[in-house]
Amino acid sequence: MAGTRLRLSALVAGLLTVLALTACSGTTSPAPSPSATPTGRTSITVRPAPHGELTVFAAASLSKAFDEIAARFEHENPRVHVRPITYDGSSTLATQILEGAPADVFASADLKNMDKIIQARLAGATEVFTTNVLQIAVAPGNPRKVKDLASLAAPGLKVVLCAPAVPCGSAAKTLLGDAGVAVTPVSEEQNVTAVLAKVKAGEADAGLVYTTDVKAAGSAVTGIEIPDADRAVNQYPITVLTTAKNPDAAAAFQEFVLSEKGQKILTDLGFGGR
Repeated sequence: MAGTRLRLSALVAGLLTVLALTACSGTTSPAPSPSATPTGRTSITVRPAPHGELTVFAAASLSKAFDEIAARFEHENPRVHVRPITYDGSSTLATQILEGAPADVFASADLKNMDKIIQARLAGATEVFTTNVLQIAVAPGNPRKVKDLASLAAPGLKVVLCAPAVPCGSAAKTLLGDAGVAVTPVSEEQNVTAVLAKVKAGEADAGLVYTTDVKAAGSAVTGIEIPDADRAVNQYPITVLTTAKNPDAAAAFQEFVLSEKGQKILTDLGFGGR
């Protein structure tokens, strides 16, 4: 028993000595915080450089802009290959996505068709990246002397419009309705590119297309501005789909479209600001 007491006394004395030495040193060594760097600053997670293939679905009116954006994006992200972009009417693209078509990014020419994707919980963070308004496109030199929306109701004038479900068709319906103009189109197309093509080919005397389409067509058509066209401004939203196979590259592409470089490409082609 006496030996046990002696051993316990020695152990206690040793512990007291260690505690005393620690107190005299005046320093402690706290466990490092997992959220702090050695400098005390909050660490930042760096996203790896995007790579792999990227599939983009975009409204037909974006074809020239997104072809240029995709080329610039690939140049700055050489490990990413943007597959040939699928362009069509926004309603057609939305339907394809809802039916399971594989896509990483969707850029619509209106909020209505993007809302279909949001309601189906297929859209990630969604932002409006540009705007557009309509013009009247006619043959070069305007041989039929079209002046305004009212002129489109002239007897014998062949007018082509986008279908009502397509953003350019919805905007045309709004403008014609507000102006009190009744037009019976010779055809209703599923995207604005088809409307412009019929005017360029002489299959129609006039068509309602976007300002950007008239500008891109150059001398192939003449554009007639519509007063108060901003009554039917089309807002263009973009999203990374929740079903994206390459979400990192998709997010990087969306960021590029929203960036100063992407916005300059759009405005240079006649699109409006965000």
